[in-house]
Amino acid sequence: MKMQFRKYTFLGLLALCFLGWASQISAQADPSAIALEDIWLRYKYVPEYPSGFNWMRDDNFYTELEAGKIEKYGIKDQAKVATILDISTIKDPVSNEALEIEGYTFSADESKILLTSGGQAIYRHSTKEVCYVWDSKSSKVYKLHDGEQVSYASFSPDGASIAYMCDNNLFAYTFATGKESTLSTDGAWGKIINGGTDWVYEEEYAFAQAFAWSPDSKRIAFYRFDESDVQEFQMAIYGDLYPEQYKFKYPKAGEANAKVEIHIHELASGNKVKANLGTEVDQYIPRITWTQNPEKLAVMRMNRLQNQVDVLLVDARSGQAQTILTEKEETYVEQPSDLTWHFLKSGKEFLWQSEADGHNHIYLYEMDGKLKKQITKGDFDVIDFCALDEKRGLIYYISSADGPMDKQLYSVTLDGKKTTRLTAAAGMHAPEFSSSQSYYLDTYSTIDQPPYAALYNHEGKEVKKLKDNENLKNKLAGLNIAKPEFFKFKTTDGTELNGWMIKPPSFDATRQYPVLMHVYGGPGSQTVKNEFGGFNYMWHQMLAQQGYIIVSVDNRGTGGRGEAFKKCTYGQLGKLEAEDQIEAAKYLGTLNYINKDRIGIWGWSYGGYMTSLCLTKGGGVFKMGIAVAPVTNWRYYDTIYTERYLKTPQLNASGYDDNSPIQFAKQLKGAYLLVHGTADDNVHFQNSMDWTAALVAANIPFDMAFYPNKNHGIYGGATRYHLYNKMTNFVKANL
Repeated sequence: MKMQFRKYTFLGLLALCFLGWASQISAQADPSAIALEDIWLRYKYVPEYPSGFNWMRDDNFYTELEAGKIEKYGIKDQAKVATILDISTIKDPVSNEALEIEGYTFSADESKILLTSGGQAIYRHSTKEVCYVWDSKSSKVYKLHDGEQVSYASFSPDGASIAYMCDNNLFAYTFATGKESTLSTDGAWGKIINGGTDWVYEEEYAFAQAFAWSPDSKRIAFYRFDESDVQEFQMAIYGDLYPEQYKFKYPKAGEANAKVEIHIHELASGNKVKANLGTEVDQYIPRITWTQNPEKLAVMRMNRLQNQVDVLLVDARSGQAQTILTEKEETYVEQPSDLTWHFLKSGKEFLWQSEADGHNHIYLYEMDGKLKKQITKGDFDVIDFCALDEKRGLIYYISSADGPMDKQLYSVTLDGKKTTRLTAAAGMHAPEFSSSQSYYLDTYSTIDQPPYAALYNHEGKEVKKLKDNENLKNKLAGLNIAKPEFFKFKTTDGTELNGWMIKPPSFDATRQYPVLMHVYGGPGSQTVKNEFGGFNYMWHQMLAQQGYIIVSVDNRGTGGRGEAFKKCTYGQLGKLEAEDQIEAAKYLGTLNYINKDRIGIWGWSYGGYMTSLCLTKGGGVFKMGIAVAPVTNWRYYDTIYTERYLKTPQLNASGYDDNSPIQFAKQLKGAYLLVHGTADDNVHFQNSMDWTAALVAANIPFDMAFYPNKNHGIYGGATRYHLYNKMTNFVKANL
């Protein structure tokens, strides 16, 4: 598109330069003013967290990685107990060079430590790294797979072996014999994956390691993906004279998925059986886990439309399977995770999470699939299952019982008769329990207070502070910032929505202010929560200092408010969500201190999609919008996510087209900035290219910023500083 430039006189340019220089000097002179450089170049406001924290088998102790040493601490001791390993004393067994270690993992008996080095991220969860194992008994160092980068190295429960994936094949190394066993041989890029997930499973089911040791260490169950029939997506990687084409398999909505199988390999004999999961191949296997019985593997199976989930028990010797639980929904079954199920040590029962009564709750089933009891009940959602303490007869879980803006830790007895809230402080809590559930590490924050990390006993009493972020709190206290305020309002159809607002520190109710709304809005998500917002929080506070009111509202379809509120957007993603954001803007415009003609909106990913819809369907309610990495046509997005909420394009074409911004390009009103990374493997650059073509065809003016070779996160070096500088200037120029 043709670029337009304004002409300035020489004196005018000098005046502009002086004003910009003067404003910078003024900002620098005011120590209470937030500078963009402090957020995205100096990282002045980044919270501290416990470094390399690991619970030990005796959970009166834990370890942290500090200055190249694995240090052991006691729960009740303020000083360290011992140095378990000084990594500077460990040498590469081949080159004899010192190791540069990025992470560590203990074997179950803690006699061996897996040390990782040279890590390389692949997609959101997948990595590969050079792996070493240090044996504390012999002081011997093993270098896995001849020093090649491997993925997902994982000790067997008895610590005698370790398994890992390399070049799409699965291997196991036995320390006593020094022998590496090859568990698969047919792995090939773009065709077969053994022991790891394909792109869409990794992104949407949130796991990359696709194998699991049996409890007795005799077998490994693993996924085998055949993605031969999946269409290939290509991205140009710039930098050389001829850009390189990066190719990977990406199943778009309505297109072919990989065919997924589960295999069980017995290490001693080399025997391998395939789990008999039925004749249907167009289905998903979102999770597998071993039961307490090493002969029984539990498999979770879902149909293509994801409105039915089955739990099967697979015999490890024969591969034969028995379905013990089936759950169906008219819309979709909530996305399964590792926390969805838990098998009790007795081998007779298992816990299961379900939205069967309209809220996510925990149920107890017998192993034959007979419901024994519903354990949690009430008008709230169980957000996360944390731990099961069978000795004390307690389940620990995070819930929204105190409102969707907070996540609190609770315990409930296995009979469901007694529920206790363990966390006292308001905010969002994220506990990590020790092996015996006697203690937990809790990291929590509020909307205006950075994270606080401490150790607690099983009754919720703090026993040791780890990171209080007092330095960051003092920095924030020295800034001229305003505490965000939570609010509620009702839409014209009577739906109550939650929001937060940051007013300028010098707020004057007799004035009128411009508003910048921040949106995400996707299924089950939340932006309105009592949690420290990090980088975006500081950017929003910077804008508030400069005279803007910042607002975020959770529309229908978001989480923490039950199944009906979340699933009402089914089959028509974007419709109700955009209506709610437009109504939120109109509501804000009725407030005396807000200028209804100066309301803007911005968002990333689903939020970029929402921003684009709001400017096209909003009828001029929004003066400007910034869309970063937006989906603009759900036909371009992946099968698992998109079809969960929209079915396939073949079954629901209108659901895809009626809320695609591309269909409404002519209606876009307001200043619009479109941002995307050209190497976005998730929301493909194709979305912005087709959207650009539609806007150009409609003769709609807009601005754009594309970042070469950057993925969905658009980061690296000074990239985020450049991006937020551009967004800041766009807000100032247009709002």
